[in-house]
Amino acid sequence: MSQPFPAIPHLSGNFAPILMECDAHDLPVTGELPRALHGTLYRNGPNPQFAPRDAYYHWFIGDGMVHAFHIEDGRVRYRNRWVRTHKFDLERSAGKALFGSWGNPATTDPSVSGQENGVANTNIVWHAGRLLALEEADLPVELDACDLTTRGNCTYGGKLSGAMTAHPKIDPITGELVFFAYAADGRFTNGMRYGVVDGDGRLVRLEHFDAPFSSMIHDFMVTSRHVLFPVLPLTGSMARATRGEPAYAWEPQLGAHIGILPRHGDVTQMRWFRGEACYVFHVMNAWEEGDRILADVMQYDEPPLFNPNAGGPGSRARLCRWTFDLDAGTDTFRRTWLDDMPGEFPRIDDRFATLPYRHGYFASRQREGSLPGTYDTLVHLDLTTGRRTVHALSEGDAISEPVFVPRSPDSAEGDGWLLATVFRGAEQRSDLVVYEADDIGSGPIAVVQLSHRVPFGFHGNWRPAN
Repeated sequence: MSQPFPAIPHLSGNFAPILMECDAHDLPVTGELPRALHGTLYRNGPNPQFAPRDAYYHWFIGDGMVHAFHIEDGRVRYRNRWVRTHKFDLERSAGKALFGSWGNPATTDPSVSGQENGVANTNIVWHAGRLLALEEADLPVELDACDLTTRGNCTYGGKLSGAMTAHPKIDPITGELVFFAYAADGRFTNGMRYGVVDGDGRLVRLEHFDAPFSSMIHDFMVTSRHVLFPVLPLTGSMARATRGEPAYAWEPQLGAHIGILPRHGDVTQMRWFRGEACYVFHVMNAWEEGDRILADVMQYDEPPLFNPNAGGPGSRARLCRWTFDLDAGTDTFRRTWLDDMPGEFPRIDDRFATLPYRHGYFASRQREGSLPGTYDTLVHLDLTTGRRTVHALSEGDAISEPVFVPRSPDSAEGDGWLLATVFRGAEQRSDLVVYEADDIGSGPIAVVQLSHRVPFGFHGNWRPAN
């Protein structure tokens, strides 16, 4: 008999897992779904199947569950499935959790010591005919794009034996998937890996280098000619984990280190830029203007997670532009705040990834008392005019990361829709909402109703029908 989940914040409310997999063949819709909206929105997030073994549990470590909304001819069908990782299968057979938090050997059952414990719970991307469930510490896991059956670890013909970031970048010009991994030489080590998968799905590059220290590096930046690796002072330590403390901790005295590598160069050409301590979970976009690299990031002065002293405005992210002048003869970079509204989960029209862009979107938390990790407002920024447009949800509701879908392959930047899931707090269930991307202030043009919750998760992406 499995044990009940403890009543802690990250296992309560809409952070609590749903313990079923289901299909809905024709969901109710209010408003009208555009007929040109034809494809599938996938979302991924943590949904533990068993109560944790540790007293210390973090939202980031639950088993991955993928939610798929297929839209066609104004109708929507839905399916959710756990990702059948090696860890998931072992624990399903045992009927209980076997692995400690973050793989902590002190709380892991000896029967699975040293075994693969990835959860594939953070992102889901479509590239070169593969649907990949991702988390940053392990191999990608391939799923069937239609029925979400787990096909197994994706190793690109045995060429990839270690982790891939949860935030690879797909170059809209070359079709390449560019990725990295941290702790590449084992948990909490300084080693990093840089790789490229070409547009046909072949792993064509894999290189190793060392970071200044072991850091949780959730996201990175890619331009048409460079790759940027932000090594920020949220550090990892196995010694902390084995003492029963959080494995990650904020050590601001180490400062910020940004490694810049020519995209088609060698790791010996890496240049390290330095700055004051800050933290970034997510990048909006990065591009080049002559010899300058510009990167728009959601910057925290201090991270709200793994930092017991966090509090105040500095522990909420705001959109900041980092500018690196490669010919200035300095290892420093400039930071410019672009907007003062706090937010997270920044997204763009992905056809402009690695390129100059105009439109950005993110989720914001405006109501006092809302739980960290929850957002009640959708934001659109026009970075050319500086105009900000918002749509605030009803009290008790919470919105996910928005995903942009272009109206057509050749439509102008920002001409399309934003898709997100919304938790309805008063009804304890979720909706899929669709906005006109250039008019979010008017609210959703269509709302697709589920009869159950989609637990708070992380990232999603759109796969067009063609």
